[in-house]
Amino acid sequence: MTKTSTTQRSRTRNTPNRTGPLNRARWAAMRALLGTVGRASAGIRIGYRHGFDSGSMLDYVYVNKAGGFPVVGHVIDRVYLNAVGWRAIRARRELLKDVLRKEIARHGGAGGADGDRGGVRVLDVASGPGRYLQDLLAEYAPGTLHVECRDLDRAGLAQGERQAAERGLTGISYAYGDALEPARSSPAPDIIVVSGLYELLLDDAVIATSVARLRGMLAPGGALVFTTQTHHPQLEFIANVLPNRDGILWEMKCRPVEQAEQWAGQAGFTEVTSRRESVGLFTVTTARR
Repeated sequence: MTKTSTTQRSRTRNTPNRTGPLNRARWAAMRALLGTVGRASAGIRIGYRHGFDSGSMLDYVYVNKAGGFPVVGHVIDRVYLNAVGWRAIRARRELLKDVLRKEIARHGGAGGADGDRGGVRVLDVASGPGRYLQDLLAEYAPGTLHVECRDLDRAGLAQGERQAAERGLTGISYAYGDALEPARSSPAPDIIVVSGLYELLLDDAVIATSVARLRGMLAPGGALVFTTQTHHPQLEFIANVLPNRDGILWEMKCRPVEQAEQWAGQAGFTEVTSRRESVGLFTVTTARR
């Protein structure tokens, strides 16, 4: 996920952005407050350093432990981490892991390594540090599951490699790669994951093309698992206050889950199902070949 993935390829405006004088002043004041007092929060500092949409930011949200300057910074950080969007992100992670467990079991990963392919292979094309994949990998016996994490955020990849090494995990690798122009893996993956990327893309055609392209990368009988943001109560705040990884204001697009399922059907997937996380902002769609 980079400039070409999230900005240059999709600039159609879709989020609310009222531009009257009072609203411009309100957003400017909020940006000033967040960029000064807000930096007492460790999470907000990460957002300004790497982008509020970055893999490093999501990794911090997953840990969900308030940090920053003593007392005041911790209070601000706890309020920040309890925002509805971040609570939904954490719920999405748990749902995603549950979906992946079921797909791994479907490919033989629950009972042992696949004799023909040397275990179930999972590819996340926009993983960031991939903490949730590390957690998942730790549940399986060595050789049962192989995970490849790709991203265009080198800092996030390096962070993930350090975390995996500290945990003594094997069977996980990290590589630089563009989610929208992915290189093929050999052997082909049984499961491809796209989590938190399509929400950042404003052009529907780009996503439809990506879904079709990823289908062609799967092993026979494989599954694509991807997330969709169906609504968000803070879109206007985010689009006017928070910078993304490219240093510009972070715009997202919400879409009905029916549209996501339609992309999968048009790409040629024959079995498509979706589940919603407990907070209610995201769905996880599984599309099987």
